[in-house]
Amino acid sequence: MTRSIALIDCNNFYVSCERVFRPDMAGWPVVVLSNNDGCVISRSNEAKALGVHMGEPWFKLRSFAEQHHVEVFSSNYALYADMSNRVMSVLSGFSPLQEIYSIDECFLDLTGMHDIGNTGFAIRQRIWDWLSMPVCVGIASSKTLAKLANHVAKKHPKSRGVFDFNALNDKQLASVLSHIDVREVWGIGRNLTVSLNGMGIDCVQQLKDADITMMRRKFGVVMEKTVRELRGEACLDLDDIAQPRQQIVSSRSFGNTVTALEDLEDAVTHFVSTAAYKLREQQSVAGMLMVYARTDRFSHKKQYMPSISLPLVYPSANTMTLVALAKAGVQQIYQAGYAYKKAGVILGDISAQGITQKDLFFDHTATDKLMETLDSLNMRYGRNMIRVSGTTKERKWAMRQEHKSQDYTTSWSGLPECR
Repeated sequence: MTRSIALIDCNNFYVSCERVFRPDMAGWPVVVLSNNDGCVISRSNEAKALGVHMGEPWFKLRSFAEQHHVEVFSSNYALYADMSNRVMSVLSGFSPLQEIYSIDECFLDLTGMHDIGNTGFAIRQRIWDWLSMPVCVGIASSKTLAKLANHVAKKHPKSRGVFDFNALNDKQLASVLSHIDVREVWGIGRNLTVSLNGMGIDCVQQLKDADITMMRRKFGVVMEKTVRELRGEACLDLDDIAQPRQQIVSSRSFGNTVTALEDLEDAVTHFVSTAAYKLREQQSVAGMLMVYARTDRFSHKKQYMPSISLPLVYPSANTMTLVALAKAGVQQIYQAGYAYKKAGVILGDISAQGITQKDLFFDHTATDKLMETLDSLNMRYGRNMIRVSGTTKERKWAMRQEHKSQDYTTSWSGLPECR
């Protein structure tokens, strides 16, 4: 039986999330900006047609956007994460084997299902009917080919958003792969593309036909697996159980530089709270915490980029424990006279909850219950509704988000109103 793996990818995901609650923007050029409204990170097809490039700085684009009536949004990560969860939840109803690959992509194993081509169209239609989210579906016998099938589904209107390599004969498949640039293959980056082009390998079909022994000797076992996957061999299994992260990072560039210790402590308190929640979410504890800060590397002022790693005597996922340690770290690395542009924390030495030694002379029951209550309240009433207090009321370090939309799905105040 031929294996059938589907890759479902949301189209222009951040823009599509904004359009769900702004249907009046259908057909309009729309862009979403990165942290602090820095540069373009998502574009509608209409914006692409106008020549707006990915990564284009907003300050350069501003006048052009006004001239061409481009709608602009600041990143609304709470909205995007919630919409992603909804999409993945709906997709899980199509197969018991699901691997969530990124915020807007997932693999489904459809092997053995009846009429898989129509299943692809059913997936696309249900996501649109239930969530107003446009997606494309690529189907093939391996994950690498499924990625390419999704690429075809996006680029060619005749596919109507669904493309199944398994439905093609060998001649048809060779024809399609001969028209896809080798740089579109999953895992083939810019440097590898240059190397492959130098060997006369410009399209996917040429890579598929390459000598496996020679490719492994020149590029390693990963390239060998890529070539085998292009030949239809499933070398990469679906990981239907998300593996716990071995490192959790929470950081951000500030909307405005900060100079005071209390502002830096306040920012780090926020970052630790976010990281600790992620740690508890995967039922883990951390044995090490790193705190770092950065001045603005684009500024001509003097630079300072300190960091400090702090081991925990007893691994923990308790926000208050980690905040206290992080503040102590900030106090050690802080130096007056510098304008800090970014800070962050890294949780490391992560292990599963319940297998590490706890402090025998401390009652963990109350603090564990407090964290459970904290998480459940924030889950019910909105992110950061209840949080560990910082040191300042005004967050001078907060991101610049001049064009941010409402938190339509995660905050009561953001619910759309019908008048």
